[in-house]
Amino acid sequence: MSTAASVPAIGVIVVNYNAGDLLTQCVGAVLGADVPVEVIVSDNGSDDGSLEHLRAMFGTDPRLRILENRSNLGFAAANNRALPLVRADRLLFLNPDCLVGPDTLGRMLAFMESRPDVGMAGCIVRNPDGSEQVASRRTIPDPWIALKRILRLDRLLPDRGGRRLNLHHEPLPAEPVAVEAISGSFMLVSRRALDAVGPLDEGYFLHCEDLDWFVRFRQAGWTIALVPDVSVIHHKGACSRRHPIEVERHKHRGMERFYRKFQAREYPMFFNGLVIFGIRVHFWSRVFIDTLSRLFHRPRSGKRG
Repeated sequence: MSTAASVPAIGVIVVNYNAGDLLTQCVGAVLGADVPVEVIVSDNGSDDGSLEHLRAMFGTDPRLRILENRSNLGFAAANNRALPLVRADRLLFLNPDCLVGPDTLGRMLAFMESRPDVGMAGCIVRNPDGSEQVASRRTIPDPWIALKRILRLDRLLPDRGGRRLNLHHEPLPAEPVAVEAISGSFMLVSRRALDAVGPLDEGYFLHCEDLDWFVRFRQAGWTIALVPDVSVIHHKGACSRRHPIEVERHKHRGMERFYRKFQAREYPMFFNGLVIFGIRVHFWSRVFIDTLSRLFHRPRSGKRG
């Protein structure tokens, strides 16, 4: 067999951090795809037995490689570390709590091959109950809309031009369409576009690195497409339940970095200060609410007096 023939059609990168048995389900579903695949699991120091379970199930499969980072490098850095190991011309960045169907990758690959202008493609991401997930279809956050949502002013001040951040309540398009943003849990990228745009920005630890990428892909002239007749199941939050406050901290730092990097130059200093202030107030309000929730919802011992 020639070297060219042995190159997989899609290289799948899965960043794992304590995803439990979902990691094995995720990898198993990918290995059962209808196209040749290679899978690189980039593990950020998991200690929940997820890697051991994965090895027990698929450790002898030559299509699987495990990259142990020994510590939590963050989502962007862990993905980037796996890039040199991928041989395929199409790369799927897949969350470990995301489950694909047997024909998902084949259908997505066929679409990508028919559209050389598309640098990145996503599909409809659904909750386990089959409903469409909030972030499945979205737009790049408008600072004004985001600020209103952060400060809870949505109902008092109308949106400009009816623009919304999340589009999951709108009817599904009848065919693939160009979009501003897809779900970061399933991002199929062409090697040519990746080489032109560059890897994920490691200045983000968790959250908003996907938004950063979407903006950069479109700035470089690549189309981001949504394929509405393909869907996957996403068990959202499987890797972030242990430390919710740390997740919120990284999310809000990512929001601030994204705003400063792409949007702040378009607005006056006063408005920029208001946006940054709103992001930080929103974070501390989440901390306060989480603290109250923990205080008033402590588990009972189960003993009766």
